Amino acid sequence: MNLEILGNTDGFLHAHVWPRFEWEPADVVRRPVWLYPRANWSDERYALGSRHDPLREAIGEELDRLTG
Repeated sequence: MNLEILGNTDGFLHAHVWPRFEWEPADVVRRPVWLYPRANWSDERYALGSRHDPLREAIGEELDRLTG
């Protein structure tokens, strides 16, 4: 997991949480996700979609639990 907290272009801090995966190429897996080819950012194979709904729901439930 890469965590990134920025505030350089917005008037507030914001965070990015980037999951990392076992299938990622060794030359980028421990480096910033920005080093992936630019085409990956618009490739439909990597787009957020309904297949991610269970994970999104589980994350939301855990955040709700942690914040009480």
